Amino acid sequence: MKKILFVLHKATTNPGPVAELLSQRGYHIEKRTPREGDPLPLTMDDYEAAISFGGAMSANDYEKNPFIRAELDWISTTVLSSNKPFLGICLGAQLLARALGATVAKHPQGEVEIGYHVLTPTLAGNQYFNSACYFYHWNSEGFEIPSGAVRLASGDIFENQAFRYGKNAYGVQFHPEMVQSTLERWQQTETQVKLPKGQSWSEQIQDHIKYATFVENWLNDFFSCWLDDNK
Repeated sequence: MKKILFVLHKATTNPGPVAELLSQRGYHIEKRTPREGDPLPLTMDDYEAAISFGGAMSANDYEKNPFIRAELDWISTTVLSSNKPFLGICLGAQLLARALGATVAKHPQGEVEIGYHVLTPTLAGNQYFNSACYFYHWNSEGFEIPSGAVRLASGDIFENQAFRYGKNAYGVQFHPEMVQSTLERWQQTETQVKLPKGQSWSEQIQDHIKYATFVENWLNDFFSCWLDDNK
């Protein structure tokens, strides 16, 4: 059985099309939430790949949140040494960057990314992003590109939006797993006061309807590159 490990930072995280597309490819998904006490595997032998999802905490919170420290150490040792495909989404990307020695920090002018924002591929990123395209963001922090990594896409607010380290490890600042039901739930439970200057809820939902199909198609193409090319 082909298994992919999902590392969640909140048990209620909806993996959306990430889970759906991988299931369609025949992968069994195993979810672990270290914040809730789930241990991370000691090896990657039982898994074809791993994905670390987003969360409200910071990659810099390793002193007050032991599960952040544990995941940083796990990425540095278990994941990267295995040479198995790894994808970090939002916080997951920031954890990957931090584990590789790069800085994760708030925007110097205090700006945030909330809603759909355009990404521009770099020359190295043209094989992953064939044009400027829109993805969903909910970020108050960004990452530097780690030493030895390659930037794949840039943005107007946080310059670094995607990178590759080695052959198999990727980090993306955006949320390709976003679904409308999650946005609607956040509309009921979150406020723009916590992260000002973001798009309104109506703009976010309208843009999601506009861009969701493109994002899902992009994700499917990315999985072909990320997984199929590493068999």
